[in-house]
Amino acid sequence: MSKPILVIGHRNPDTDSICSAIAYAHLKQALGENAYPARAGKVNQETKFVLERFGVQPPPLVTDLYPRVSAVMQEVPATISPTATLRELGGLMKDANAKSIAVINGQSLIGIVSVSDLAKRYFDELEMQDLSEAGVDFAGVLRALDGELLYGQDLERTIRGKVRIAAARTATMPKFIQPGDIVLVGDRHTAQLACIEQGIACLIITGDADLTSEVLKAAKTMNTIVIRSPYDTYTSARLVNQSIPVRVVMQPKVISFKPSDLLADIRQVIINTNYRNYPVVDHGKLVGMINRDRLIVPQKERVILVDHNEKSQAVEGIEEAHIIEIIDHHRLGGLETSEPIYIRHEPVGSTSTIVASMHWRRGIEIPPPIAGLLLSAIVSDTFLFRSPTATAQDKEVAEKLAKIAGLSLEAYGMEVLRAGSQMDSLLPIEIVQNDLKEFQIGEFRVSISQFSALDPAAVLKRRNEIQTALEDERRREGYDISVLMVTDIMHEASNLIFAGQPAALIAAAFGQPDANGVVHLPGVMSRKKQVVPPLVEAAREL
Repeated sequence: MSKPILVIGHRNPDTDSICSAIAYAHLKQALGENAYPARAGKVNQETKFVLERFGVQPPPLVTDLYPRVSAVMQEVPATISPTATLRELGGLMKDANAKSIAVINGQSLIGIVSVSDLAKRYFDELEMQDLSEAGVDFAGVLRALDGELLYGQDLERTIRGKVRIAAARTATMPKFIQPGDIVLVGDRHTAQLACIEQGIACLIITGDADLTSEVLKAAKTMNTIVIRSPYDTYTSARLVNQSIPVRVVMQPKVISFKPSDLLADIRQVIINTNYRNYPVVDHGKLVGMINRDRLIVPQKERVILVDHNEKSQAVEGIEEAHIIEIIDHHRLGGLETSEPIYIRHEPVGSTSTIVASMHWRRGIEIPPPIAGLLLSAIVSDTFLFRSPTATAQDKEVAEKLAKIAGLSLEAYGMEVLRAGSQMDSLLPIEIVQNDLKEFQIGEFRVSISQFSALDPAAVLKRRNEIQTALEDERRREGYDISVLMVTDIMHEASNLIFAGQPAALIAAAFGQPDANGVVHLPGVMSRKKQVVPPLVEAAREL
């Protein structure tokens, strides 16, 4: 069965990135595909308002796509208790066709036992085992023998004596049989009585032999456990050795992994140890097993990218994933794929415009909540059609979506913009990281974030702390330049605050900053059409 499809937008997601992912996953599901939306970063305040407005939960956060243990682990074929016998272990391994079995206490992993552990125990079996040292109880012996309890009480008590075979003459038995021993004897009534009279703890009658009333009476008098085995004496002796509990032969020091561990991190451990199977443990609970052979070619995540197509903006580890589609409205950013894929790329103001059109083209009805999300994203990305990126198609699609959602386009659009411009509760770093995208401009690695405001003056009053946060972000992420666009929605202009070198790149693209280090750009609202292109041209001249 193929893996589900992950529909995800860019890092530091904006409203379009998240809403288009939710809506496109809805389209895929309606077409019968196993797709689900995700996000590559924190939900900003505008998107939070939109999701709450339509009662939609935020998509799950996916921080990276690097293959993890959870992607290759298998169901646990079988487990065993530490008190189970080696006989029970052998049967379980045979039935499950398993080379190793996890030993659990409740649900907690406490050890692992393999075929090699059993083989080693077998070759070490040169004589009858000392069951007292192994902590064997009589119940374990009964189970190992497939025996029938003819008489006995308190089978859970631990064996203290030795295991003996009554092969000698009755007269010589007292020389080697001691009180507390376990004795195996066939259809020899006199020998059975003699053993009981020695005060043994347990008499094992082999070969499915009968028990006389005289022997049973003696056993009751001496409180001797009597077990009848269906096997001959030789086989019964071997099976008694297999009554040893699993905890004796298991390996308590287990190399295990967590579901969240990266395959790249565990691969060398597996190469160095070369076990066949490794337990996967989550908070002490056994949740799966890894077979070393499955690490060779793990199945890649299947991913659809929405609202971006550049590796620098994609979720970490995108190179490890199988990109199957791209739905976007930005410039081509040089992502490489291993095979031809479906791409829907249109010069409109919002990816959500494309996604809505794809629903209608496929004849898929858009539910009111999804229509509300798509409408919100279009309004946000086009600044209610004030941005130069806005097209007639955006406006037409938005009007149609507003009718489905039962909303006034203009009134609701202002609600969305107002929600995105609230900054009283935001830290400087949250303003700096709002809708941040990374670009490779010439030889420079540049981040450009955008904060839309109905009152940009309130943002600019905090320019000193914003400047400090920009520089901190630049140094932490290794950017050459970090830029914040403070966009004045109502007056259709932007102010650039920036940090890093070369400052000449900003000056060459937009002119010299004012005395406060801010560049005022009338008529500039679009990052992709009005900020990135001049920077690219300026970089060519430097």
